[in-house]
Amino acid sequence: MGAHELSALLWREREMLELLMFKLEEEQLLLSAGRTRWLPFATREVEQVLGRLRQSALERSLEVAGVAAEWGTSEDATLKEIISHAPSAAWKETFTSHLQALNELASGIAALRDSNLQFLRAASRSTQETLAHIVTDSGTYDATGAADIPSPRARLLDNDA
Repeated sequence: MGAHELSALLWREREMLELLMFKLEEEQLLLSAGRTRWLPFATREVEQVLGRLRQSALERSLEVAGVAAEWGTSEDATLKEIISHAPSAAWKETFTSHLQALNELASGIAALRDSNLQFLRAASRSTQETLAHIVTDSGTYDATGAADIPSPRARLLDNDA
């Protein structure tokens, strides 16, 4: 346990967040192209990355507790508190860099998530409107048991064909 391990975990977490951004952009491309057939696959991949991030967060919590104890701060210290208790300028710079990158990635992910939600809402609204305009006449039966099919609507026939 120590600062080196925490820094390595933060690098891996940054890589996973970049992968999450990539997967969200994939979803966005599918949504904008109307290729909803592949959306469940993309969503499953996003969920897998989120699961790995949750595991990483647990590992990071353990490492933060170790570094916090070593550097004289509380075990549930935030990254900002770790930075303020860093014993050297090199560690302050390293963890400040991690914090800035994590914040930028979080902002980018939030923007992609919001954009994807707008695409999904628009697609849902369009689907509902389309379904609302579909009229299905269900056939019934007359007294003799024959299908009482409504007469078809007017049709235009091309007599030249």
